[in-house]
Amino acid sequence: MDLTIHTSALPHDDPDASLAFYRDVLGFEVRSDVGQGRMRWITVGPAGQPGTSILLAPPAADPGITEDERRTITEMMAKGTYGWILLATRHLDDVFEKVQATDAEVVQEPIEQPYGIRDCAFRDPAGNMVRIQELR
Repeated sequence: MDLTIHTSALPHDDPDASLAFYRDVLGFEVRSDVGQGRMRWITVGPAGQPGTSILLAPPAADPGITEDERRTITEMMAKGTYGWILLATRHLDDVFEKVQATDAEVVQEPIEQPYGIRDCAFRDPAGNMVRIQELR
């Protein structure tokens, strides 16, 4: 099989704040921005990697989701347990300093994990966990 990861989705509850985080803080390109108000689907991705994207989407827009499920999603997002993504860089300390200088919530400073990975973690404006690993 010849498969690649093309797009992964993360929820947002404030499209402008999410767009500012991924574009202005992480430096991702905006690939598309459709919809209006809070019902916007924004696709972003790392510069120079046009085949890999993150879709920032309203989490409860699916008409098949019940009101109870919407409440659960909202509660999980508020706790930061609904969505997460793992990014990687060769310059972890530089990335950490840049992100920390914004109002992003720092969850973990760069640390060597017992399983051999050095990483750090932030929450994006929607509460999604953004872990950044150091490539060696």
